[in-house]
Amino acid sequence: MATVDDCRQALFDLAARLERNAGARGRLDLDRTLACRVTDLETAFHARLDGGLLVDIADGDDPKAKIALIAASDDLIALIAGRLDVTKAIASRQVSIKANPFDLLKLRKLL
Repeated sequence: MATVDDCRQALFDLAARLERNAGARGRLDLDRTLACRVTDLETAFHARLDGGLLVDIADGDDPKAKIALIAASDDLIALIAGRLDVTKAIASRQVSIKANPFDLLKLRKLL
């Protein structure tokens, strides 16, 4: 099982990767609050997606977040590292993403 620090670092790694790839995919019109809930560690993080970049990552939940990613720690890290396919993870209920359908379509471009 991964630690809280491992999960936090994975989110910062994702933010760095999104920033590096921003030029290749173009600006993504998506400005939403994000909550990342790690079920097995009973912890959460929150951030903001702004133009396809993940910014303002912080500890703690945001119950009003427009997008919520819910996963166990190992699944979260595997998803961010690219070892876990997001579509298969959602279909098998390893990962849950709560968002409106239009936001889900835009999120696919990021993952």
